[in-house]
Amino acid sequence: MQKQSFIRGTFILTSAAFISRILGFMNGIILARILGTEGVGLLMMAQPLVPLVITLTSLGLPVAISKLVAEAEAQGQHHKVKKILIVSLTVTAALSLFLTLLTFIGAKLISHHLLTDQRAYYAMLAITPIAPIVAISSVLKGYFRGRLNMKPLAFSQVIEQLVRIGFIIALVHTLLPYGIEFAAAGAMASSVIGEGVSLLYLISMFKLYRRKKPSGEKWKHNLQHGRKTLHELLRIGLPTTGNGIIDSIYRAFQPILITQSLIVSGTSTVMATKMYGLLAGYTFPLLFLPSFITQSISTALLPAISEAKAQNNQVLIHHRIEQALRISLIVGAPSTVILFIWADPLTTVLYHAPEAGKLLRMIAPIFILHYFEGPLHAVLLGLGKAKTTMVNFIVSTLIKIGCIILFGTKLGIAGVILGINIGICLLTLFNFYSVSRSIGLYVNTRILVKVGFCTLFMAISGHYSLLYMQQSAYPLLLTLTVTISLSLLVYLAGLFATSLIKKTDLHRVPLLRRITPK
Repeated sequence: MQKQSFIRGTFILTSAAFISRILGFMNGIILARILGTEGVGLLMMAQPLVPLVITLTSLGLPVAISKLVAEAEAQGQHHKVKKILIVSLTVTAALSLFLTLLTFIGAKLISHHLLTDQRAYYAMLAITPIAPIVAISSVLKGYFRGRLNMKPLAFSQVIEQLVRIGFIIALVHTLLPYGIEFAAAGAMASSVIGEGVSLLYLISMFKLYRRKKPSGEKWKHNLQHGRKTLHELLRIGLPTTGNGIIDSIYRAFQPILITQSLIVSGTSTVMATKMYGLLAGYTFPLLFLPSFITQSISTALLPAISEAKAQNNQVLIHHRIEQALRISLIVGAPSTVILFIWADPLTTVLYHAPEAGKLLRMIAPIFILHYFEGPLHAVLLGLGKAKTTMVNFIVSTLIKIGCIILFGTKLGIAGVILGINIGICLLTLFNFYSVSRSIGLYVNTRILVKVGFCTLFMAISGHYSLLYMQQSAYPLLLTLTVTISLSLLVYLAGLFATSLIKKTDLHRVPLLRRITPK
């Protein structure tokens, strides 16, 4: 098994996530151009079924598998790894088959009575086989994460997107003459095929990397004596599932919550819909864009913390947390500056909606805390505090909903954003407090001060270069590209000048190791 360090694993996942984001963006463009607004609308009606089915199918087991496998590997309990796999595969396979049957039977009922367009039935039908595929792949992904081998995860992401794009082009074009509903179903089927090919790759990698030495225990024996293992898996997995279900419910009711609060504040129905579109369709995607890096950090951090905890190595736990939070800060700080200073040009160039820039500037300064929430969440899971993460999430979400209603009905969109900002602050602070209470986490003020100076110089150079190019009447796209690039170079130079990034750090990155001098 090719085990990677925490930093290298993070880099591999980040690279794959970046490529997947680009491919996913291309996928969206292709769908929009082939299907048009009507076809995309049918897809969006069937789409919410997917995350709910996946959440219920996985039961949070990928997170639990990652943690338990890392602990078992650290303690040399290789027989336990096999037991974890057998119990997990049995539970998720049985549950996924049940949910697939339930979705297949209920698809017509949902499309006819709950959805506004009954033609979405075919897209819902096409997506039903995804549950057992995701169930098995989630178990294998958890296994590879637990053994600190992130390469199969990274390649499977890219393979899935490539296959999906290829089949979308083929299937949608083939089925479009038969009707837009069948073309939408073809797009959904392409997602299933992409997941299927990705699963085949994961299975081949599992066969390649699995231990050849037999454990002497049969599948039936492991299953019969797997009650303790199942209890350990569910103890971590069920709170994670709870988080996913609550988040799905909140996202489902978020449009109603925000638009109704705006209407009560005196905003017209049309304007409330437009403001929600600016917030959810334009502002949030830009805010969440840099989060693929912190998501990669979180994915690599969970098994790394679990391994260190199993070895009772407190120094290593603190070192890995410090590494994760430092990377999150180094990534989050310039992202916040860019989203704040270049808010209007960004929303104008990307969406032709400069009015979204105002909303972006209102959230960006607080949203930097969100980049720390994922790693802190992963640390708590690695420490075995799954219930704590669920409680933190539920409490912060309920307070956020209350604040959106309270402030949104009085202050309009500014009040809604205030409520969202309060929710972001509370969730991050709750998780920070929980980690600190568990292992005595502290804030490295030296790093904060150094990043603060680098960010300040970046903001000053970016602001004045933007003013100069705007006054000189350069094209907006050129102005945006040049000024952001210049500010990032200033920020990067500051990181090297303050030794926040050293040459030794670059040597840990596989691609940079060959081109940087020792």
